[in-house]
Formats: sequence, C-alpha cells, structure tokens
Amino acid sequence: MMGVGKSTVGKRLAEKLSYSFIDVDKLIESKEGCSINVIFKNKSENYFRRLESKISLEELKKENSVISLGGGAFLNKSIRRAVKNCSVSFWLDVEINQLIKRLSKTNRRPLLDKKNLRESINKIYLQRKKTYSEADYRIRCNFLKPEVIVNKVVKLYEKSRT
Repeated sequence: MMGVGKSTVGKRLAEKLSYSFIDVDKLIESKEGCSINVIFKNKSENYFRRLESKISLEELKKENSVISLGGGAFLNKSIRRAVKNCSVSFWLDVEINQLIKRLSKTNRRPLLDKKNLRESINKIYLQRKKTYSEADYRIRCNFLKPEVIVNKVVKLYEKSRT
C-alpha cells in the first residue's frame, strides 16, 4: 500500500543484506523522465500499469535484490505470480489512520482524492487488502521504527530460506 514505508524499509533492508535496492516507481520515473502523477495525467493509468508490469517483471528476475513494488503492482496477476515463484514477499501493513497522517502531506499520489482523503485511502486499502494478504508475510508496522521492521523482515527472510 502507498505510504507504508516500502522505500525507506527497502533501502535499509538492502544495506543490511548487502543486496541492491530497486524502487520500481523511481525506475519508472527515471525511464519516463517525469513523475508518476504526470504519467497518469498525460498518458493514463493504463499506460503506467503496462510499464509497471514490464519493468517489475524484468527486475524480479534479478537475484540478491530488495524490490519495492508500487502499491498497485501486486494486484497484477503476472507480477504476483512472478513474486511468488522467485521471491519472498512482505506486506507492510499500516492502519488507515496512520496512512491518512502520512499521505495527507503529499501531492504525489495520483489515486488519492485529497478532498476525501479518508474515504479514498479506505477504499483503496479495502480493495487491495485481500490480494496483499497473499504475500508470504504480513508485518503490522503502525508505530514501528524502520529499523525494527527491517529486523523483523530479516528474521522472517532467513527463516524462509532454511
């Protein structure tokens, strides 16, 4: 889900594991030369989703990397299948009130209706929750510091490899 700290946690996790860090949203922005907001506005969400799928599937083939998928990427069946086949996945779950606090400060989320932020976040979360639950592990991150989350991920990751 957007706003849960995927990039922050992912970077720290990659450092701790000595893996490379890949933020798919940042990669898309770099390749397109503009923000995701601009892509949505000028080229459409469908264009973005096709690009997201192509890039995510390419990146998922890489070994020894921590990949931060965009909040909607795991909803794509092809991406979800690739994640399940070649990765260990983590759902960083944050309660709605916490998401509202975090996301009220940004204008970089094209799917959010800033006038009805609570309703918008709630709707997206409820639509995605069932699919997110297909991740290998769920970590409730509400008031946890990034380092605590990283340590939890490392323990679960190491456990999954034994």
